[in-house]
Amino acid sequence: MENYTKGAVHEVLLEPPCLLDLDSNVVHMKVSGGSKIRNLIGFALKQMKDPSTKQMTWTASGHGTTKAISCAEIMKRKIKGLHQITKIYYKRVEEWWEPKVQGLDRLKVNRDIPAVKILLSKDPLDTSEPGYQAPGVSDALWKKSGAQIHPKKTRPGRPNSAPTGGSTEASSAEEKRQIKRKKRDPDAETKGTNHKGQFGRNAEKQTPKKETKQIKDSKNVKLKPLDTKDRDHGNPAKPGSS
Repeated sequence: MENYTKGAVHEVLLEPPCLLDLDSNVVHMKVSGGSKIRNLIGFALKQMKDPSTKQMTWTASGHGTTKAISCAEIMKRKIKGLHQITKIYYKRVEEWWEPKVQGLDRLKVNRDIPAVKILLSKDPLDTSEPGYQAPGVSDALWKKSGAQIHPKKTRPGRPNSAPTGGSTEASSAEEKRQIKRKKRDPDAETKGTNHKGQFGRNAEKQTPKKETKQIKDSKNVKLKPLDTKDRDHGNPAKPGSS
């Protein structure tokens, strides 16, 4: 594609899957890749608290599909008893590439972008409709999946943590390790005990603190005038001594 430049881009209007039994006061929420979930949920909760609002749709494509699904799941957690119908489809985008070099043909590239449309309703919906999800189904599904994905962690060698034979295998493995350590260094056990006995927390020796000399302030010290003898750094020579 070095010899081509991107030209016009057109979105083909394909018929999205229609949702039946839509109310006249339905609220349509369109989610894009740059939308913030906090803002969407805040507006949606205000609309759903209105008694006249019975239904709400969430529509997204491309990078916004995950956000639309997350918003629908949050709404079902906040407002109990919502019925759901999910439709998945594709949106087609046509891209035209213009040639830079003479003699090359114009290229047309079709891209299919995944899209999703979710209907949330306070009133019951048609259970035979494909993609229908009854209220409370997701809660039971998450509980089952959570129990399978996150089992309780147990440590080998402890009582009631492994089936019969597990503790014996762990103890035999530990014994083999101890035998190998003894062969390498037979005095390892005594060294370890002496080290703990000498340098343990309870046997720490407290080193005596050194006495610090008190230094007087320079302001309180009085300086004496120097004598002539002190200036010569020694006793003056007596006459006749040389």
